[in-house]
Amino acid sequence: MAYVNKLFNTNFIEYASYVIKDRAIPHLDDGLKPVQRRILQSLFDVDDGKFHKVANVVGHCMQYHPHGDSSIYGALVNLANKELFIDKQGNFGNIFTGDPASAARYIECRSLPLAKELLYNPEITDFEDSYDGRRQEPIVFPCKVPLILVLGAEGIAVGMSTKILPHNFLEVLQAERSFLLDEPFELYPDFPTGGLIDVTDYREGNGKVLSRAKLDTKDPKKITVRELPFGTTTESLIASIEAAARKNKIKIGGINDFTTEKVEIEIKLPRGVHTKDVIDGLYAFTDCEVSLSVNLLVIGPDSKPRVMTIPEIIEYHAGQLIKILRRELKLEEGKLLDRLHIRTLERIFIEERIYKRIEEMKTPEAIHLAVREGFEPFRNEIKRDITEEDLEHLLKIPIRRISLYDINKMKKEMDEIKARLKEVRHHLKHIKEYAISTLDGIIGKQAKLHPRRTELMDIQKVDIRDAAQKNLKIRYNKDTGYIGSDVSSGVIWCEASVYDRILLVRKDCTYQVMDVPDKFFVGKGLLYCGLTDKETMENTIFSMVYRNKENGYPYIKRCKVTQFILNKVYDMLPEDTQLIRFTTKTDVSIVVDFKQKSLIQTAADAFPLDKYLVKGVKAMGVRIKPKEFSSARFIKTSTLEKKDI
Repeated sequence: MAYVNKLFNTNFIEYASYVIKDRAIPHLDDGLKPVQRRILQSLFDVDDGKFHKVANVVGHCMQYHPHGDSSIYGALVNLANKELFIDKQGNFGNIFTGDPASAARYIECRSLPLAKELLYNPEITDFEDSYDGRRQEPIVFPCKVPLILVLGAEGIAVGMSTKILPHNFLEVLQAERSFLLDEPFELYPDFPTGGLIDVTDYREGNGKVLSRAKLDTKDPKKITVRELPFGTTTESLIASIEAAARKNKIKIGGINDFTTEKVEIEIKLPRGVHTKDVIDGLYAFTDCEVSLSVNLLVIGPDSKPRVMTIPEIIEYHAGQLIKILRRELKLEEGKLLDRLHIRTLERIFIEERIYKRIEEMKTPEAIHLAVREGFEPFRNEIKRDITEEDLEHLLKIPIRRISLYDINKMKKEMDEIKARLKEVRHHLKHIKEYAISTLDGIIGKQAKLHPRRTELMDIQKVDIRDAAQKNLKIRYNKDTGYIGSDVSSGVIWCEASVYDRILLVRKDCTYQVMDVPDKFFVGKGLLYCGLTDKETMENTIFSMVYRNKENGYPYIKRCKVTQFILNKVYDMLPEDTQLIRFTTKTDVSIVVDFKQKSLIQTAADAFPLDKYLVKGVKAMGVRIKPKEFSSARFIKTSTLEKKDI
């Protein structure tokens, strides 16, 4: 058993680590999941400037990716629809309607120049063996920008998940530039579907945002959806609107979808209903407003998952940009020095006619020695040792290269190399300024291609209860004792929405709070039915006159219902009492007919309600007078006269 437990624990940890690192969570350095990285590497492998069948790219990618072709195809389509690194040809689906892409054999793609500019440099990329050891794949690309914020990501791993919202490409570059300049910056999501967004609670990438559709409400009898909230499609949005209409949460006359390259969903309203009456309901009960919780979880440079903030990512990538540029400049400097070295050898070899020394030599060793001796007087011009490879290169120079034309061409090339070498060394000394100019160059080329699509605004979240239409009529049939929205006949006590709750007071002065019922048996005798919203409960005072069965004296109790447990039955009156009169009116007085010593005569006294305190529902009543009484009634205080008593 111990062996099985150990085996299970070990395998589970390995599985969890694999899912987290190699499938679901993107890497901080290049912002890509492994399948996306392998797709881009495949596109770089086959890149010849022409379009390639997606099926071929998927097949090539399977040399790197140990999973099925369908996962590669889906990831490629999603990445292509980001319209950043992949140029597409054919039907790649529609992000607005949710229509799927055509089969892989019918569509084509190729990498865009921006992909190579930002990601591709094999000479400074670290590679590892692919799953079968036959190829080398990049561990991460040397990415110059915080791509993880541009693309966004969503993934569920074992015990953790990530949800990173996409941001505007140019704004991300501007934020990186601002950090390098020690300037403040703010960065908020930007969605390909447009819409409106409230980032009040964004919390630097680890809070939540509200995303809304952009509605055209100019016509009072028609609402047109022009842009979608993030994560929705026209199909899902229409389905949510129709579902809300079926449940009587909103009233619509009809809905049509005219979406092509732009979103256009037309909502027609029925007679008597206007745009202003429906807007709040659309936001409250449909996908016209969605709340998005975000969690910026990434695989860090130490290959461990970590939660970061947007400023931390910008800071990290600003440092990474400088490191990558320094490595590229150092690499270019080395190549320039190599070219300058070989061109210097060629110039001396030809101008000083060193090649003449080999005319009488009979062995390869003698030839090499003669050439080496020929360079001795010019050691000051040569910055490094002359290798055997250098000698072989010189000896293979074509005879036409000794012409004056080629000598002048060589000198011009050397001048260009020296000029570029000086430029590279200047950039290395001022690497921060060079990084900023690099970002400026990318921003300048991409400025018109990435406009902000989502509008930032302060959104007041619509309360569902406030937006719900009170279109349910709560009827009570005293003959059957049933109450509810499905009771067909009887007295209408109130109108409510599906989100409301009602308070019922029965004839025995027991009360109960419940959700609006379709049909509920309350008994033959209902004293009160009303809504339990804050305003109604605050303004509703229950006044009761009751008889104490022990002494027969009249008591009055005034109370409010402020607390309750749903569906639990409570008593308003104390035990051993009998209800005489009940009212929710406040401008009334109690007229009590007291018994006199003579059983034939009675005397009536009036007591205004406002002289009695309103207490809690559990409080005892107040004795009106220590006399037995025969009856009591409520009358308006304003009409109280002597003749009434």
